[in-house]
Amino acid sequence: MTSHPKWTRRLFNDADLDAIAGAVARAETGTSAEIRVHLERRVLRGRWGRKPDPLRRAQTVFRLLGMHRTAERHGVLIYLAVEERQLAIVGDEGIHRRVGDDYWARVRDLMLDGLRAGAARDAIVAGVAEVGRVLGEHFPRRPDDTNELTDRVSLG
Repeated sequence: MTSHPKWTRRLFNDADLDAIAGAVARAETGTSAEIRVHLERRVLRGRWGRKPDPLRRAQTVFRLLGMHRTAERHGVLIYLAVEERQLAIVGDEGIHRRVGDDYWARVRDLMLDGLRAGAARDAIVAGVAEVGRVLGEHFPRRPDDTNELTDRVSLG
């Protein structure tokens, strides 16, 4: 078990982060797509002091993690700023074309309900499972599929 930074422990202990990584691994058993969960302490401020925007930050993190380089452009990032409890979900163009903004908003709202209820681990696991279900419909796992990205929760 890895020890995680103190700021992550406001919502997640080590077992929670391991459970989230396990949920990602399970979700990816039915799809060739890739799912990542990324936690940051706070949403970084935009240029020139703009108000922090979790979606814009998630899009930046998506690129920084190299998620735009998956073979079929079918990666999904679940981004959470822990201290601010800000959440965003970003799907690469391959999956976004198929599910659209309304789907991401529904998954985000499902997860926010769980976060507000104090069940952060369950909220993230449920969101990962739902995304995995839809990815499996659009990008079923192939026999030659390889895991292109780690399943571990990344920290920024």
